[in-house]
Amino acid sequence: MEFSLIFESIFIISIMIALGSLISRTFPFNSDTRKLLVSLIVNIAMPSIILSSILNVEINRETFKMIANVFILSVIINLLGILIGWLFSNTFYRHSTKKREIALLSGLGNTGFIGIPLCAALIGPEGALFAAIFDAGVDITLWTIGVLIIQKNRRFSFKSLKELINVPTIAIVFGLFIAYFNMKPPAVFIELANQLANLAAPLAMFYIGILVMNLYRKKTQDSDQEIWVPIVVKLIVLPACVALMVNYLYLKSDILQTILIQSMMPSLTLASILFAKYSADENMGAFTTVLSTIVALITIPLMLYLFL
Repeated sequence: MEFSLIFESIFIISIMIALGSLISRTFPFNSDTRKLLVSLIVNIAMPSIILSSILNVEINRETFKMIANVFILSVIINLLGILIGWLFSNTFYRHSTKKREIALLSGLGNTGFIGIPLCAALIGPEGALFAAIFDAGVDITLWTIGVLIIQKNRRFSFKSLKELINVPTIAIVFGLFIAYFNMKPPAVFIELANQLANLAAPLAMFYIGILVMNLYRKKTQDSDQEIWVPIVVKLIVLPACVALMVNYLYLKSDILQTILIQSMMPSLTLASILFAKYSADENMGAFTTVLSTIVALITIPLMLYLFL
């Protein structure tokens, strides 16, 4: 992997985040505009990049085996990050009431909004495909183990599994289904997916930039002392552990690179939404997401330089 491409991609991401921050000055960022942006990203851009990746990659039985490996590794890495975050919070903030938030922010990354477009840019269609499968593992972990951890009464409800039935997940299932049966959609459909896929990175980065400015205006100061734990674990400790782990795995270089890049992603964008839903610290979720995204612009190329 060429490091000039890595720095170029990170630079472009930084510019798009900055543009999002500037755009936020031109309109009020409320629940309606937030829902609109999230809907465009989750329901149009992300499914398009997933379908585009699947339709531009030759998928056979061996590919399906690799997809299963990526999914399993994703769940293992997510749980490892949660465990490390929990151990760090118990070590440094034993009496904290936010151990649950710290654990989830340490293990679950922004593998959808940032990870899939970045893997597509650095690795190509195969990278985007495996990144989407990795993100599906994050979703599974979030809406099962994550919900169980964040709830105070520790009761799991199958109603939370409804969140797994979303457009990106449907796109993965549909795309793999037509690939498995060697069904070729019309050329116009493939071209539409390719063009809409180009929306993913700009829209996601604009959204992050808007979050940065919105949080700056609020000047949130809660949980300032504790947020260093999920940031350090998510951006440095977990990727280092994953880099050591993948050395013992006999997988294609594209898969190993995708797994490593996805492990370096900043904290989950949906964290503040999840925390609000289950009466956890929503401000901590938003603040950690934004700050870890900014720090990740430095740590991602650094970690890739060290481990690739």
